[in-house]
Amino acid sequence: MSRHADAPLWHTRREAFFYLLPVGVALALSVLFVVDAGLPDTPVDALDTVVSLVLIGLLWVRRRHPTALLAATLAVSALYLVLMTWGAGFFSPDLDFASPWVPLATPVIVYNAVLHAGPVVGTALAAALYLVAARPWEVSTDVILGAVTMVVLPALIGLYLRAHRTLVRALTDRAERAEREQHLLAERARADERVRLAEEMHDVVTHRVSLMVLHAGALGVTAPDERVRAAAEGLRAAGCEALDELRELVGVLRNHERADTDTDTDEPGEVDPGAVPDLSTLLAESASVGVPVELVREGNPALTSPAVGRTAYRVVQESLTNIRKHAPGAPTRVHVRYGGDRVRLTVRNDRATAPVDRGLSRTGSGAGLAGLRQRVELVGGTLTAGPRAGGGFEVDVVLPAYVPAGAER
Repeated sequence: MSRHADAPLWHTRREAFFYLLPVGVALALSVLFVVDAGLPDTPVDALDTVVSLVLIGLLWVRRRHPTALLAATLAVSALYLVLMTWGAGFFSPDLDFASPWVPLATPVIVYNAVLHAGPVVGTALAAALYLVAARPWEVSTDVILGAVTMVVLPALIGLYLRAHRTLVRALTDRAERAEREQHLLAERARADERVRLAEEMHDVVTHRVSLMVLHAGALGVTAPDERVRAAAEGLRAAGCEALDELRELVGVLRNHERADTDTDTDEPGEVDPGAVPDLSTLLAESASVGVPVELVREGNPALTSPAVGRTAYRVVQESLTNIRKHAPGAPTRVHVRYGGDRVRLTVRNDRATAPVDRGLSRTGSGAGLAGLRQRVELVGGTLTAGPRAGGGFEVDVVLPAYVPAGAER
């Protein structure tokens, strides 16, 4: 059975027309032969007419059973040969010995078998059919030419079209593979450029922030005023935190390039819990300006990667900032679930309970959520955000629990 056994015989009207055309042509020729020669008056002629009509009818399913149909044609032609050779005088006194003894539908069957059954099986059966039709032991130019026309020529056409389709398929596959490789090369180039920009940003920003930290530390030591020393210490601590965050981000960017060679990365289960920022400070700040926040924590944050913890911290920070700008006084709920393989963070607020400060709401670039989404996707997470049906807004983030960070160079 062919690999097209379960496939539809045609998909469009045009395909149906060309598929059924050989059936109609063979049937018309058979009717013309019967009209021209008259009704069959011998057993062999009657058998030939019946077999020809049956094979023409089987052309309907020639694509689904090409090998079986060609094998049946070979068997019928061999039977013709036996009957014509040893029973010629009894069955038909007026045999046409100048033509091959094959059914009328033979060319279509041979072509279809070579095209769909394969070059080995189809060609072997076609060669056997040619030997039966050509009768090489009876040298006759007309018989050989008839056999070439009925068997060899359709087989050659089928082989050519099969080779052409194979070539087109191979070229198509090669073009698709080249397109995929080009896409991968472009992705690799973008990844390399991202790593280069991250390293350049790291070098430039680290230098400046380090200077700020050093100056703040010196000011905290030498300043005579206690308030100045406290402010300097706060500035120094903020600078150190910025350096840590920058190192984590650059480590994530380098992760794809250095995952196989970096031996200084933390392993899951060995994360310092103190490296994960605490959300309580953010909630206290929001509550102090009139935005009540409820925090619900589930699971153990100790196994969370620092990079993931900082990303969650930034999501909550940006979300609370947006709430203070656009929904002042709105009751807010922060729900954090720490799982074994992921962290889910939801920030949900209701309608504003205080007037919106137009001046404050106009500040910012308007790209806060877009920046958050990029940062979340950078560590392999997803972010969805949008208004709630009953009013308010919701930000839902799913993060992997662990993301390795490259060591600072």
